[in-house]
Amino acid sequence: MVVALKELFMTDIGLLSVFTIAFIIVMGFYIYGYAKKHMAEDARNAKQ
Repeated sequence: MVVALKELFMTDIGLLSVFTIAFIIVMGFYIYGYAKKHMAEDARNAKQ
């Protein structure tokens, strides 16, 4: 376990993996919020 964490945070490919995973998670939250905001806006416009 310690070897895996060491490789994940100390090597170039490990750091690239961490940044890629973090970017995908942040992008997912952004897309979720964007879609939720626009769905609420469309629902408001449909009621009018």
